[in-house]
Amino acid sequence: MIKVSNIKKSFGDLKVLKGVDLSISKGEIVTIVGPSGAGKTTLLQIMGTLDRPDSGSIEYDGVLINRLNERQLSRFRNEQIGFVFQFHQLLPEFTALENVCIPAYIGGKSRDESEERAGKLLDFLGMSERTDHKPSELSGGEQQRVAVARALINDPGVILADEPSGNLDTENKEELHKLFFDLRDRFGQTIVIVTHDRELSGMSDRKIEIKDGIIFNG
Repeated sequence: MIKVSNIKKSFGDLKVLKGVDLSISKGEIVTIVGPSGAGKTTLLQIMGTLDRPDSGSIEYDGVLINRLNERQLSRFRNEQIGFVFQFHQLLPEFTALENVCIPAYIGGKSRDESEERAGKLLDFLGMSERTDHKPSELSGGEQQRVAVARALINDPGVILADEPSGNLDTENKEELHKLFFDLRDRFGQTIVIVTHDRELSGMSDRKIEIKDGIIFNG
């Protein structure tokens, strides 16, 4: 599904990733763990095509990301990858439903089609009564569920999550962790999660440890 080969990335004189190799199978839930500054988020951003490596390659189902131009890359990202972030990144002026629809609109889907799928996703996530609420009217757990629905709207093959439960209380964190497995079982996504949470990393199919820009277990 995903093949990362000899990825290197530096910021000035700081070498963040020093030759990362990684393979992830379709339908796997993989966590990436390690100390702060180890390169976890940088690796996730490169895997998500949000940043380009200095060298090395990323391959999704035979598609070499490095060979795509910016327009092709944007389309690939929109169609094939869903993102979930620690602080939700919801637009405050839009309702939950509207926030979920945004990637679908970017992908060229009609308003009716987008809203129908967004409504079904929010219903699946237990948010059917909150679709018209804006982020400021939602709890942290509810905001994260909206963010998950947004990540799913284009039915991507891969979900990438960066500390998705880092800003949640214990109850909401446990619900979110269970939700990732429910999503995999229901929709078949491959899910890659950067986390400091030991409970979540212990639940995953595979835990990958990174330290000083090198994977040493995984």
